Parts: sequence; C-alpha cells; structure tokens
Amino acid sequence: MDTQTINHQVPYKEEKMSKGLKRSLLVLNCTMLGLGHVGGPLIMRLYFFKGGKGVWISSCLETAGWPFMLLPLVVSYLYRRRMGGPGTEVFFIKPPIFLASVLLGLLTGVDDFLYAYGVARLPISTIALIISTQLAFTAGFAFLLVKQKFTSFTINAIFLLTMGAVVLALHTSSDRPANVSKRQYFLGFLMTLGASALYGFVLPAIELTYKKAKQNITYSLVMEMQMVMSFSATVFCITGMLFHKDFKAIPREASEYELGQSTYYVVLMLNAILWQFFFMGAVGVIFSGSSLLSGIIIGALLPVTESLAVLFYHEKFQVEKAISLVLSLWGSLYYFYGEFQENKKKNQASEIEMA
Repeated sequence: MDTQTINHQVPYKEEKMSKGLKRSLLVLNCTMLGLGHVGGPLIMRLYFFKGGKGVWISSCLETAGWPFMLLPLVVSYLYRRRMGGPGTEVFFIKPPIFLASVLLGLLTGVDDFLYAYGVARLPISTIALIISTQLAFTAGFAFLLVKQKFTSFTINAIFLLTMGAVVLALHTSSDRPANVSKRQYFLGFLMTLGASALYGFVLPAIELTYKKAKQNITYSLVMEMQMVMSFSATVFCITGMLFHKDFKAIPREASEYELGQSTYYVVLMLNAILWQFFFMGAVGVIFSGSSLLSGIIIGALLPVTESLAVLFYHEKFQVEKAISLVLSLWGSLYYFYGEFQENKKKNQASEIEMA
C-alpha cells in the first residue's frame, strides 16, 4: 500500500528517501506498534493480576523505557559521521520542537495514568474494546488539526468501530473482577475512555508538530522527539510516585508478588520495553504514513489483544463483547478495503495519464 495514498496529502517537509526505504520504515514501525499494543496491556495486567497495586508505578513504566532510544540514536549519529557531508549534528531537535515535545510528553504522562488506572480495575478484554474508541477521537482531531481528508470507507469504518465501543458500554459491569467495587469499575471505565480521547488528540498533535516544524523531519528527529516525550511523561509519573510514596512500596510488592521477586522485576522491565515499542511505533507510523493510520492500526489489533486476554487470563466473553468485537473487525476491514480501492483508482488514473 502506497504511503502517499494512506496520507492523501504531503504532510510536511520530510527527509528525502526512496519509496522502498519508506515502506520498510512503515513496516518496521507497524511491527513495533503491534508488539507494544498487544504485549504492553497483557504484561501490565499481569503486574496487577499477580499482586501489583501501584497505578503510578505502571503509568511510569509506560514511558520509562526512553533510555533504550539512545542506542539507535547513537548508531544513527555514528553512521552519519562515517558517511560525512551534511546532517552530522549530534541532535537535530531545535527549541520549538523540543518545547512541543515536552508538552506532548506531559499530556502522554496524564494519559499513562488514566490508562494504568483502567488496567488496574478492568479486564484487558474490556480495556481493549474501550480503546477502540480512540480511532474516532483520532479521526476527529486529525480533521481539526491537520485537515485529514476522509473517504466514505474511512467514515463508515470509524462509525463501526465507535458503535462497537458503545455496545460494550451498555453491558453494565457483569465482567467486574471480584476485588473491584462497582464504583471502581465505572471509574476505571471512564478513565480508560478519557485515556482513549487524550491519546486520540496526541497522535494528530504530533503530526501537526511535524507540519509546523521549520526544519526537515528526519527519522532521527522523530526518535529524538519520542525520547523527549517519553522523558517528560516519565518525570510527570515519577512526581506522582513520589507524592504517593510508591518507591518505598516496590521492595514490599516484589517480596509479596505471586510469581516471585525476580519475576516481579522482569515484569517491570518487560513493561518498559514493550510500551516503548508502542510509542516509538506510533510516532514512526505517523512519520511514514499519518496519525489516522496509526489509530487505524491500533484499532485493527484489537481482536488480537482481546483473544489473548481471554486465553491467558480466562476473562469472561459476554454476548456484548462478541458483538463489539465483530463491529470492530468489520470497521477495520472496511477501512483497509477502502484504502485498497483508493489505491487501485489512483493507479488506474496514472496509467491513463501515461497512455
């Protein structure tokens, strides 16, 4: 699928690269986004499922993996130095983009807390279906912020995915975990929905930052932006941990963890790694495609997360969840079919012009 077709526009002054390289970057970032989006919630739920209680700890871990970004950035810098010529700066990021990244990072930190609270209170299968509403929020904000163009297929796909979440919201709290009160359940539902809306705003805001940047957007710059965003979000969550005295609770949680102390720290480490894959993949897909495509991929992976949650955690799968899942699958397939049709029309138009 041609990334120009996906985006329907030239989004920003981007790094000059071949179509093959850009497609490779898109595949790489889709893979990272997929690993993070599927694995991150499952590992986070494992933390709570086996005795973890720190919401601020989990929210911090969502972006605490930012130091891992240093390795590809160092490799990129050494490669540029070896090749010589322009673009051998240590860092590409300039003050306006740096400040925008800090602000987006703080919003991401708030989003991390809202999401972690939801995971602590709700089954992952329910969380996954609520997050499907993010596509509608992403589409709306993409239209307002970056003037995203929509086809009839895109509009119908967004409608189906949103209806899937609405159906889920109507099924009351029959899947409420035994140790969660009704008040905690509904608060978790609302906070997860808030997290969905907030990240639906953050994705187009990142694309808007690319468009407004007064410099070429390279993949190295995208990685630098993500590192600044993750660092800022981590600082926000660490502040919450300090006020909540969560650092003192970590050794106690580790000693009481059902899977053992060493496994506890492995779970924390996997949390940090998988969520960093998610965030880097998301901004990378925006760079290679668009914020709407990033939201679509997140929605399309819903059935995978849903199925694995039922398989590993033996979560209930009510009729309402089945209906919501079908609507979500239908919406995702509708979108990609629409993109295929649009790409086919453009190729036919190009052939006519060349004839």
